[in-house]
Amino acid sequence: MSLQKKPDLKDPVLRAKLAKGMGHNYYGEPAWPNDLLYTFPVCILGTIGCLVGLAVLEPTMFGEPANPFATPLEILPEWYFFPVFQILRVIPNKLLGVVLMAGVPAGLLTVPFIESINKFQNPFRRPVAMTVFLIGTVVAVWLGIGATLPIDTSLTLGFF
Repeated sequence: MSLQKKPDLKDPVLRAKLAKGMGHNYYGEPAWPNDLLYTFPVCILGTIGCLVGLAVLEPTMFGEPANPFATPLEILPEWYFFPVFQILRVIPNKLLGVVLMAGVPAGLLTVPFIESINKFQNPFRRPVAMTVFLIGTVVAVWLGIGATLPIDTSLTLGFF
């Protein structure tokens, strides 16, 4: 246990400093009303004002302007949808593709219940969860890369 020295509030030098407002945060001046009512709103409103000023004075353009007369050859979703997009592209039966897409989160939700008997938190001591994670990561990366390729080379990634 450490020993902390408390201020002597009967000391005239300290009382003079406190009367001038010096050292107020060290000796227990309450946050209300000074900090909460005056300091924080000034900082918050000042920051918001600076950001709005920058946005008005220097607007930025997002991406390229759209050209309705030039449609790209292959429209791709955002990068995080590549694996499920690839599943829909490769599976010939669309209902089966949708079922497989729904199986991705359903499979992830079952992992804690399968591995619930293991009391360890170390992933190397949880073989089922680690195996599901590694296989899922490899498959997701494989499908994600394949989604960017043409359909004839998408499953093999051009290796085979």
